[in-house]
Amino acid sequence: MDLNLSAFREPRGVMRVLHFVFSICAFATITGYSGYVLFKCADETSVKKDFQYPFQLRYSTVNVSMCTTSIMGDYSSDAKYFVATGVLSMLYSLAISVVYIKFDETYKGNNQLPMIDFVITVIFGVLWLSSSAAWANGLTGLKSITEPILTGDCKCSVTSSNFSTLNISVIFGFLNFFLWAADLWFLYKETAWFQGNQPQVTSGV
Repeated sequence: MDLNLSAFREPRGVMRVLHFVFSICAFATITGYSGYVLFKCADETSVKKDFQYPFQLRYSTVNVSMCTTSIMGDYSSDAKYFVATGVLSMLYSLAISVVYIKFDETYKGNNQLPMIDFVITVIFGVLWLSSSAAWANGLTGLKSITEPILTGDCKCSVTSSNFSTLNISVIFGFLNFFLWAADLWFLYKETAWFQGNQPQVTSGV
């Protein structure tokens, strides 16, 4: 079957490429992250606690020199929700792009396909907004517990890894929401809902 790339000269096709790219950027910044909490004391002792996706920190007790603290927090549900949204968005963008390439004439001639595409895009827009908000809240909690309060007679300092990559992941999340929401207008124009509201042009005799 001949490939038809005409859809990618239209906004709906261009938006799908952006969806695909930025979905990958969003979940890759989380799944590829590795952080740590480092305790360094005046007697030159140190303890390093590592953490990574899905961010289940279960260090109930941390003893270093004369210091005692705990690092407890489970943000896996927020992180997994965000990553799942990203992966599903990537897969759908790829799948619908294949439809545009191979079956664009069928897509345009079928009243149901554009409407289904529109509704699914609405769902992904909602998923991106909710998952990004959830992960932003989870990231705030993660930052909080990686700055633990030390108790006991000790002279130690606590440093944690840089969270800039995770901050960027939140930005990518809300950017994805904007991109999926912006695509709705272009998809709506392909549906029978929009075309049925267009005034009929009649030629005068």
